Parts: sequence; structure tokens; C-alpha cells
Amino acid sequence: MMSDNIFSAVLTFSLLAAGTIAVGSEMVVPRQAAKTSAVALLPTVTVVGKRVAAADAVTLPTVVVTGHRPVVTASAIDGTGRESRIQ
Repeated sequence: MMSDNIFSAVLTFSLLAAGTIAVGSEMVVPRQAAKTSAVALLPTVTVVGKRVAAADAVTLPTVVVTGHRPVVTASAIDGTGRESRIQ
């Protein structure tokens, strides 16, 4: 049981140390400047389409719900056994 806790702590510390080393090594490495002279020319694109006007009103299909709810006749709280505390 104790060895599981120690192993978990060592593994967590190792992952944090490895992450720190990875980030630090990326910060130290010199970067090459991006070449701005490379330009790609793409062919001209023509878009043909129609825009449909938005409708003022949206018509939804009619839904008919058929059913009934049973009438509950039992009381949820039965207060007949207690005496009234009116003062």
C-alpha cells in the first residue's frame, strides 16, 4: 500500500521534471526566421449561387397529444393524527 503511494509520487515528479526540461529546451533553441519571399498564387474562384430570402414566419407541423392524466385522490400528507397547535 505504501509503495503504491511512493511510486505515484515519483512518477508525478518525473513527469513534471520532464515537462519542465522539454519547455526549457524549446526556449533555448534558436529559431530560423521564416522566409517571406515564398508566395503561392491560387487560381481565381467564382462562386455562383442564390440567396434565399428568410421567411417572416416559420410554420411547424401540427402535433396532437391524446391521453389523460389519472386523478390522484390520496393525500400526500396525512395530518389527521396530529393535534393542532393553535395558541
